[in-house]
Amino acid sequence: MALPTHAEDFPGWYQEVVKQAGLAEPSLARGTMVIKPYGYGIWERIQRAVDDRIKATGHENLYFPLLIPNKLLEKEAQHVEGFAPEVAVVTHAGGEKLEEPLVVRPTSEAIIWATYAKWIQSYRDLPLLYNQWCNVVRWELRPRVFLRTTEFLWQEGHTAHETADEAIAEALLILREVYVDAVEKVLGIPVIPGRKSASERFPGAEETLTMEAMMRDRKALQAGTSHYLGQNFAKAYGVQFQGRDGEQQYAYATSWGVSTRLVGAVIMTHGDDKGLRLPPEVAPYEIVIVPIYKSDDERLRVMEALSRVKVALAGRRVKVDDREQLRPGYKYNEWELKGVPLRIELGPRDAAANHVVVARRDTGKKETVGVDALAERARRLLEEIQANLFRDAKDFREVNTFTPTDYEDFKATIAAGGGFLQGAWCGDPECEAQIKADTKATIRFLPLQPEQPGEPCIHCGKPGTERATWALAY
Repeated sequence: MALPTHAEDFPGWYQEVVKQAGLAEPSLARGTMVIKPYGYGIWERIQRAVDDRIKATGHENLYFPLLIPNKLLEKEAQHVEGFAPEVAVVTHAGGEKLEEPLVVRPTSEAIIWATYAKWIQSYRDLPLLYNQWCNVVRWELRPRVFLRTTEFLWQEGHTAHETADEAIAEALLILREVYVDAVEKVLGIPVIPGRKSASERFPGAEETLTMEAMMRDRKALQAGTSHYLGQNFAKAYGVQFQGRDGEQQYAYATSWGVSTRLVGAVIMTHGDDKGLRLPPEVAPYEIVIVPIYKSDDERLRVMEALSRVKVALAGRRVKVDDREQLRPGYKYNEWELKGVPLRIELGPRDAAANHVVVARRDTGKKETVGVDALAERARRLLEEIQANLFRDAKDFREVNTFTPTDYEDFKATIAAGGGFLQGAWCGDPECEAQIKADTKATIRFLPLQPEQPGEPCIHCGKPGTERATWALAY
């Protein structure tokens, strides 16, 4: 089945790519998904990239339960209010009504901070630098596979610190050295780090840091967040410690997470009208080999050559597509759809000449490479593809970043398809809300370091206090 084009139907294109590339499919319960092996292979590569960086910065993994006593969640009022519409509650189990309902975790601050109260007694117990890989449940009104699902996979870090400065530094460290580094270097997605406005912050946070990416339909995607929580959760759950001065103090907190939404980000950042284009670092297979033959004699010669090719590519993630019932052309199209970075074609003439034909998924270019030179050439091509996909996505973002001259220009730009719109904002939440009501655009980020724009607010004309970037968003 042919894919819709980006230009004609981007949402339809996305759904068909997810389906036809065998990434995932909707499951029986509303808003849930089955992640298929190929889609899960992408997630595993993302997991490894993020987890390696989390551990390299001194954090350890642990695990907390899925079910949370409702009374715990209710202790932090702002947190509860923020998640109330999304919370799933267990009221019956074992054939009986529970005395106290259990919440299926939408996030784990409540149970973790109730536990930290037992673990933290002195400043010597700090910092606690922990992360968990798990699933969470949030009752989404408009689910979309990978982007917004009722149940999704993620990691959530939860740290406790002696001082506010340490906690703020932690939130920045995770954003820059874990998330931005992994997403740009492995997923090949250019992101801009920044701060959320007060209305867009995580419930209960003092500050929410974000990294925002632009998708091929010019909408923004929040690719990951890192929150400075201040002492809010420590006070709600009684997490106190004896300070260096002998006085009782409340701990300072952070939390941070990225999820299977990043699989959707890879699809929508790099895909083209033929399907996926996977950066080699995140691809389940870096290379697919398609042997080509018509007779038993040709098959024998091609398979002998194939053994030499496999030796040359030892250490690479290689898939040999030797399905007898399918023609080579069908296989080419399928692996283009699946976005494998390099395709190797190996026929009888190639076997006789001890070379192969190598095709790049990102540009479609083909070249003939000797088997003896294949290991080095494949390495260089994969590096070029990784860099090219990142550069292409960054160029697309820059071309679609605008500075409107006034509010009419702002509205016209959004109506014409959007992008990132940069301009001054007065800092008034009512002004922010009116822009959203007029255009559906939201402030995606403010600079990490506040900037005085020196110009009037794009909407109301009052003096600008922040430089903001707006966009339509997922």
